[in-house]
Amino acid sequence: MGGSNEAKIINSWMQNAVPWTAAVRERQIESRRLVTDGAIVDAVVSCSPQTVLDVGCGEGWLVRALHTHGITAHGVDGIPALVEQARATGGGTFEVASYEDITAGRLQATFDVVVCNFSLFGDQSVVTLLREIPGLLNPGGTFIIQTLHPAMACGEGDYKDGWRAGSWAGFGQDFIDPAPWYFRTMGSWVELLVESGFMLTRLVEPLHPCSGGPASVIFVAVVRTRVV
Repeated sequence: MGGSNEAKIINSWMQNAVPWTAAVRERQIESRRLVTDGAIVDAVVSCSPQTVLDVGCGEGWLVRALHTHGITAHGVDGIPALVEQARATGGGTFEVASYEDITAGRLQATFDVVVCNFSLFGDQSVVTLLREIPGLLNPGGTFIIQTLHPAMACGEGDYKDGWRAGSWAGFGQDFIDPAPWYFRTMGSWVELLVESGFMLTRLVEPLHPCSGGPASVIFVAVVRTRVV
């Protein structure tokens, strides 16, 4: 089941690359427009990095936003159509690279910040990826994740880890075949970071100005120093 769901995630994004690009560039997604886009830019910029790796960069908006702050950013994504859109617009460098490519050591560089902005949808693929992130960071580097806030994303389901059905509710009619996604509790996210070699230094819960609830959660972590 897990492997099948991981494949469905990739297939869904391949089918929806064009409408997703339009939704992002036309700022159709309210939570992004009002809260989460600015929140992740602020989180990265606050680290004062010179170089950033955006894992799951999509059509490249975050790389371009960081470029306006004088930050050199490199975006990678496993969906070729999204990388093509990013390259066509420019504002940074972009490369087709899946999670598997990253864990296989294909990226021959290290960065001051590695960021995953709403790009961690799977189960085992995410576990494997996070174990490799420390090797992509420069000494003293920072790993940042923005994802759905577990308390808000849980919905009517039980508050426990597990696969959930996807939905494009609220999106345009051009979106098809929604991808499943793996729900993690807040505790599970923190545990995963610790097991991957990180220490959580900051947790941000950006609030939606209309609902008053958290629009997302941002984890900021550094590689844990080993005590000999």
